[in-house]
Formats: sequence, C-alpha cells, structure tokens
Amino acid sequence: MSNEIRNLDPKPLWNKFADLNAVPRPSKKEDRVIEFMKDFGNSLGLETFEDDIRNVIIRKPATKGMENRKAIVMQGHLDMVHQKNNDTVFDFDTQGIDMYVDGDWVRAKGTTLGADNGLGVATIMAILESTDIAHPAIEALFTIDEETGMTGALNLKGGILTGDILLNLDTEEDDEIDIGCAGGVDVTASAVYDEEDTPEGSVGYTITVKGLNGGHSGMDIHKGLGNANKIMNRLLFGGFENFGLQIVEINGGSLRNAIPRESVAKVIIAGMYDEAFVFDMQEVIGDIKKEFSTTEPKLEILIEKADLPSKVMQVPAQEGFLRAVYAAHNGVYRMSADMEDLVETSNNVAKITVKNGELVVQCLTRSSVESSKFDLANALRSAFELCGCEVTFGGSYPGWTPNVNSEILEVLVNIYEKQNGEKPKVVACHAGLECGILGTNYPDMDMISFGPTIHGAHSPDERASIKSAQKYWKFVLEILENIPVRN
Repeated sequence: MSNEIRNLDPKPLWNKFADLNAVPRPSKKEDRVIEFMKDFGNSLGLETFEDDIRNVIIRKPATKGMENRKAIVMQGHLDMVHQKNNDTVFDFDTQGIDMYVDGDWVRAKGTTLGADNGLGVATIMAILESTDIAHPAIEALFTIDEETGMTGALNLKGGILTGDILLNLDTEEDDEIDIGCAGGVDVTASAVYDEEDTPEGSVGYTITVKGLNGGHSGMDIHKGLGNANKIMNRLLFGGFENFGLQIVEINGGSLRNAIPRESVAKVIIAGMYDEAFVFDMQEVIGDIKKEFSTTEPKLEILIEKADLPSKVMQVPAQEGFLRAVYAAHNGVYRMSADMEDLVETSNNVAKITVKNGELVVQCLTRSSVESSKFDLANALRSAFELCGCEVTFGGSYPGWTPNVNSEILEVLVNIYEKQNGEKPKVVACHAGLECGILGTNYPDMDMISFGPTIHGAHSPDERASIKSAQKYWKFVLEILENIPVRN
C-alpha cells in the first residue's frame, strides 16, 4: 500500500483505511474482513464478538471523566461494492484495493475505492485504538452485507446493543447530516424461453454499450445518467422492429445498487439487411449520444461483426421481453412532497441476463414511503408478468423516518456551525442507510448519520476528498467530547 496514503492527515484515519483496504471484502464474501476486525479488537484487549449473522461488535469503556455520558454505538458496514473498468485486471476476492492520491482526492486504480463505507469503519477503528481521544462508552457495530441486502442490519437482534445514541458514518457529503433515508425492495423477473435454429443467410453482430458513468442507484438516480440496460434495449427494440433482429444473449449491468455502466448483446439479422441495419443503427447511436452528451460524454456504442451462433431466441418471447423492458420504469418515479429536492421513489433496472433459454431482470426499487415503494414494484411486476415472467419481491427493508427533535441532531448542528461558521444541511437521503432497519429492534435509540465527502460511490470513479476527511475528523472528535450526560 502506497505510503502517500498513510502519510495523509489525519494519519489515524488514513492508516486504518489503508489497513482495511488491504483486506478483500466484497459483499457476501466478508469472511476475511470479519476475522480481520475480530483480530483487531482482540489485539486491543477489548470485548470483541460476532453475533449470529456475523456482525462484529467491539466494546470500549469510556475515557476518564466521560463515564456519566450516554453510551454510543458507532456503526459502519464492512462490505464494499466491487466494480471495475472493463480493461482493469483485478480480482476482488483476492486483492486489496490499489489506491493513489490525485490532487485533493484519494482514488483506486480502475476499481471502486471502498471509501463507502471504509472511511466510516476506519474512523471507528482509529477511535478504538486511540489512547488520547476523549469519548463515552462505545459499542462499535460493524455490519455485513449492507450493499446487497442489508443482511447484517436486518438480522441484528434486539438486546445485543445497549447504547443510547447511534452514530452511523455512511453519509457522503460533509456538509450534510442525515436524519432519514429510503427503504428498498429487490424486484426480480425471470422466465425460460424457447430457442430456435439460426436462420440460414443470417449475419452475427455484437452490440456494446460502455463508457457510462454509472454510480449509486440511490444518491445518483436523479442526475439523468445513462442506464446501459435501457439504452441497449432501445437499440435491440429498434433493430427488431425495423430489421427482424433476433437476440442470442445479453449481459448488462452487475449489482442492483449500481447504475449499470455496460451492456453487451449478441444478435443476428438477415444478411439481406446487413448494410441497412448498420446504417440505421449508426443514426440511432448518434441520436442517443446527442441526448446524453452532457451527462455521459464518454458514452460509446459499438456494433461489430461476430461469429454466427447456432441458436437464437424465438420471436414471440423476444418481442414480449423487449416491450416489458421498455415499459419498466427506470429513474425517478416521484419526488417528495414533504422535503425539497428529495427523491421519494425510484427504480434502477440494474442487471439483465439473457442466455441459453433463460432470462433474468434484476431491479432495485427505493422509496421513503412504504406504500409508494410497493406501488412502483407492482408496476414493474405487471409489465414483466404481461410477457410471461415470474416476478418475485425480496430483501425488502424499511426507510428511516426523520426525527427533527433528536437530541443528538441538536448537538451535531451546534458543533458544525461553531466549526464552520454556517449551518449544516439537515436532510433525508434516497440511499438505503441501515438506521431505519436497526431502529425496528432499537426504537428508543437516537440515530444520526454523517460522513466525509465521497463522490462516485459504487463506480470505478469513486473518490474521497482529503480536505473533507480532515474537516470530518475534527467534527467526529468534538462530537465525542460533547455526547450528552445520562439522565
């Protein structure tokens, strides 16, 4: 790991982040980072254990003079989103993140950085290791699988935690204090379909959509970014209607919580339409690139000759599938009527796989209003059931209802204003923070979320601001000193 990261200020934070990022920790494969965190807690002589679902809890007593303060839970998630550029050779299961400094930013070479939520986890580690930072009694809660199911939070039982206040360190703008978030539900459409022999006289093509920004399907969903699956479907639909295009296979997107950056489809057309197909597609590509010229300047769409396959998707199944994907809502569905500029409900058409007689479409629907969440989920279900798909809902988790009268909110607002000469933005976000879920078993716990500035989360463009980390660290230390006294 580069020394330039370890030498950044504040050193306790960046050193722990470097330690953490040396450990592979993709979602649902957290065995190594769980053991790493338990070894860390035990090495400090602190009470350290994992619960039934494998969340890690480490307890540290209050420093001298802070024993009468309310106990706090400092919480972050151990897993990270694993995304990489197409031309980057990297194995998230075995390699640590390769980081570098770029001006005010810490970045990774061709992959996600893991600052979401690695900087939050590193913060907690630095506090646990410290010998000179004043703090009340701390329960450090390191949850698993936040990014692909909120599994750790959903399965944390009541009665394990004893803290009065929860500090969630998973917000990504340093001038924001989060007091609410969206819930979510996975919507999955699947079907089997019949294939037929490739007609004689056909020509094979590979269509590639790439170069999109991608991003967080909650925090970035309102930015008008391109969705590779929707763009690909537009191309396939036009090719089918105008030239009888038939699908061989599609592989688009990767994770539900990442706006899809790339999609590749293998198709065939009748040889008699070869030149006309390419000419027409280039016109459509020009239109799409013009539409996205502001938000997606690096968008590339390639149409290249390919080997002829032996089998293709039958036309009736293909037509229903293409129309269903076209009808499936993607992006903002409704803005909040109660909080200015807050996305209330959205959907991300995240991953599409079509191959060998099976198709799967994976979506993540988010909303801060439970009824609206399922309204959109049912709209998606209806579109896909009309083409014969089986649709399931899974991984549903609740949103976090804002508490504007929170005691810890008042503490944070006052400290921020004193340190920065202006008030912070008190917001609710469209991402899925774990606070709402944790609150179901700990309803009396006062919860707040904040963090350093991180841009491009869930994409290889993820980067963390060095200057913001310094501002954030100072904020954290004063918060710990000013936790309210127990009643």
